[in-house]
Amino acid sequence: MTVGGAPVAVVTGGARRLGRHLCEVLAARGYRVVIVYRSSASEAASLCAELAAQGHVARSIQADISVRADVEQLFSDVASHEGRVDLLLNNVGNYNPQDVTRLDPDVWDATIASNLSGAYYCCYHALRLLPDGGQIISIGMAGLEGIRANRRGADYYVSKTGLLVITRALAAGYADRQIRVNMVSPGQLDNSIDLPPPDEIGREVPIGRAGTMRDISQAVEYLLDAPYVTGVNIDVSGGYRL
Repeated sequence: MTVGGAPVAVVTGGARRLGRHLCEVLAARGYRVVIVYRSSASEAASLCAELAAQGHVARSIQADISVRADVEQLFSDVASHEGRVDLLLNNVGNYNPQDVTRLDPDVWDATIASNLSGAYYCCYHALRLLPDGGQIISIGMAGLEGIRANRRGADYYVSKTGLLVITRALAAGYADRQIRVNMVSPGQLDNSIDLPPPDEIGREVPIGRAGTMRDISQAVEYLLDAPYVTGVNIDVSGGYRL
């Protein structure tokens, strides 16, 4: 049993930006939230304090998910304190928008390690703690359904395409336990580092505006409440990269 009967959500990259928002949404839905951060200690602490002030239960754990030993220790800690994982939310997404003609191998290695290998390490260990009916949701990127040239951020695109392959494989592999594995893929968000100016965004996004964090969390909440949906990728992008 979870402490106090509350389901447990482990959120990687949970201290800042989209991850922070998703932790707030999950806490409001009654989850006991484990906020995983690499270097954002002060942000993680402030989020824990914020959630506690609202009557929610949350704690933070420092871990670099690109390091296998860190991930093993992370889930050992969760096993000792929470006893299980009902939801793993893979939110880490290191993005380095370098042109592929200038893409440094060290940057490539770091992106694949954090976004792809790290997410798999988390899935591997979380699945040992997930009860039947548990869930894994990963944050991807819009446009994964069609392979196309993407000169800027090719390492990121490759990592998230690989994560979609893992998502679908795990969905098929664990369906007999009613464990659902899905992906939500944002497009241009209003806090994206390469967001076009407002008067130009319509050239890339047919809806004509950037996405919000609430747009993404609505899709996550849909998946939480959709027991017959598994192995899917939902683009939340306003038509970006159609």
